[in-house]
Amino acid sequence: MGTPPEGIEAEVIEAASFEELAAKGEAVRGKIVLWNRRMLPDSTMDGYGAVSPLRTKGPSEAAKLGALASLVRSLGTADFRLPHTGALRYTDDVPHIPAAAVAAEDAERLHRLLARGEPVRVRLRMTPRMLEDARSANVIAELRGREKPEEVVVLGAHLDSWDVGCGAVDDGAGVAIVMETMRLLRALDLRPRRTLRAVLFTNEENGLAGGRAYARDHAGELSRHAAAIEVDSGAGRPLGARVTAGPGAVDALKEILRPLASLDAAAVEAGGGGADISAMKAAGVPQIGLRQDTYRYFDWHHTEADTLDKVDPALLARNVAAFAILAYGVADAETPLAPVPEAERKD
Repeated sequence: MGTPPEGIEAEVIEAASFEELAAKGEAVRGKIVLWNRRMLPDSTMDGYGAVSPLRTKGPSEAAKLGALASLVRSLGTADFRLPHTGALRYTDDVPHIPAAAVAAEDAERLHRLLARGEPVRVRLRMTPRMLEDARSANVIAELRGREKPEEVVVLGAHLDSWDVGCGAVDDGAGVAIVMETMRLLRALDLRPRRTLRAVLFTNEENGLAGGRAYARDHAGELSRHAAAIEVDSGAGRPLGARVTAGPGAVDALKEILRPLASLDAAAVEAGGGGADISAMKAAGVPQIGLRQDTYRYFDWHHTEADTLDKVDPALLARNVAAFAILAYGVADAETPLAPVPEAERKD
């Protein structure tokens, strides 16, 4: 959401959580809210999950209290003077106010001024606009199964990226892992029982249109999808897998990934999947995500720093090995994974 042509100028009020802002009550009215919470690095997605609601929901939470605009400290783990990009979701019951991310250094400067009790005014002039949808397409390729070709295991990553950097870790690395897995299995003439279907999804970043279209277009065959596996966490060291499926799924994947123990990539946790494949969960399709070390991922994620030099070829090769073993093992299993239980099919 952009500003009026003349821009917006107002005092800044700071908060680190929705609860903290709500406690300020009427003091928020007519202000520009700065959501300022540092994101801590870790080797999982937990740190991102803790702070990302400030970006995705923060503008509407600020608007509820009468704020004129919303600024969020960039959701990243490095201080590079690089603002991040990312999606937000306005609610329909409050005004859609302008929203933007600021670099960590700028958030810290605003914080220091406010902490001294000085009034801080910010002037915003932003010109984004929503264009009409444009046609795009998923890219699909198959390695037909040798015994049960009608049963499918989807291997997914997404083609699109934000218009900063070049999307090397989000999700160019995932696309390379999926493509190389298919090439490698074909070159080795390794055909699992079931069909492996690589799907490079479009529009993950701005609404999951590719994933939703796949689920819609293939609704009639989702009952024959044995699993969907996604890779969308960069190119850090592979750690194992996460799975959302019926009873026995964790133990089944532990057995499949046992050859990766020497790479410390055999750990399996319950509860996982991916954004693009999530639309298939409602049909009970087992959801699997490749676990990767994301300690450095959010240094670059959604910024100008997301460039090819951040991808380590040796670690990328490890990811291909892990993903290929996971994909082949799931598709070749004599007994498929149990479907996602009914109670877990809706988030």
